[in-house]
Amino acid sequence: MDLSSYLSALTGFSIGTITLSNLLPALLVLVICLLIKRFLMKLAERAISSSKIDPSLHAFLRSSIDIGLLILIALIVADKLGIPVASLIAALGVIGLAVSLAVQNTLSNIAGGILILFSKPFAVGDYVEAGGVGGTVREIGLVYTKLATVDNKLISVPNGDISAAKITNYSAEPNRRIDLEIGASYESPASSVKAALLAAAARMDAILADPAPFVNVLEYRDSQIVYTLRVWVSNTDYWPTRFALLEAIREEFDAHGVEMSYPHLNVHLVQ
Repeated sequence: MDLSSYLSALTGFSIGTITLSNLLPALLVLVICLLIKRFLMKLAERAISSSKIDPSLHAFLRSSIDIGLLILIALIVADKLGIPVASLIAALGVIGLAVSLAVQNTLSNIAGGILILFSKPFAVGDYVEAGGVGGTVREIGLVYTKLATVDNKLISVPNGDISAAKITNYSAEPNRRIDLEIGASYESPASSVKAALLAAAARMDAILADPAPFVNVLEYRDSQIVYTLRVWVSNTDYWPTRFALLEAIREEFDAHGVEMSYPHLNVHLVQ
């Protein structure tokens, strides 16, 4: 085969709509697009690193941008090759729908993780109740949030459950109030009970002076009068102070002659 025949055969090369006349421009467009993608990824990396977005989201955002740019490049190159882009987009949509249906629970958890990382209802180290579980936050991931319970169990809660449920963050504020309900006998004067409760609170150095401790009658029950004691402490002192306060109340009741009541029934015999 002479040179002219070879060139004629080469220029007549085709695979479907792909010919040599559109393959070379498509390759050139591909190279240019890849260079532009590299430049855009560097800009995105700088923007992500300098932003206030949670570090847990950085890798996810980089991957999402990278995949999005690759899909866009594929569509541009396909169009240069004469491949119907509309049909390709429709096929990608069907594939995406099938994949999303297959992993909808995982996608729901990822969406919940992104929502948690952006809204920040809690941070690592906070004690929270979320998704029906209470514990200290150890890790916030895209799919699961890990909580360490008080008995040292590590529980991974799906982010979809957390984002759809009520979240109680016990560590969000610096101070926290201790609310106690203490029952005393009807025979014990209210003034003595209040004095005993305030004396117990005065023994705790961790209790804050402002707001001041509050004591009052809460309600009257069948066998006792219920008093409420409310004191404020720093968040870190909550549990130690609560336990110590309960012990001090019993001692102050004894010192003030206050009888701690319990459910009982008086039976009167009538002749």
